[in-house]
Amino acid sequence: MERRSKAQQSARERLAGHLRQERAARAISQEQLADLAGLHRTYVGSVERCERNVSLDNIERLARALGLDVAALLAPL
Repeated sequence: MERRSKAQQSARERLAGHLRQERAARAISQEQLADLAGLHRTYVGSVERCERNVSLDNIERLARALGLDVAALLAPL
């Protein structure tokens, strides 16, 4: 996938970037995040690679698992 400037990033790209950053900051794996969110590890990995059109429900699950507001996961990087 072509990298775009911060101003041009899609919501999917912002979500992926924030998930990776927040996981790294907490030193947790994709599997641990998936367990906390009630999702499958491969699903979390595909979200981080921008391969999924994620539902709002699953964005909420991921945000809750990280202790964040949904808006934080969709904010510009």
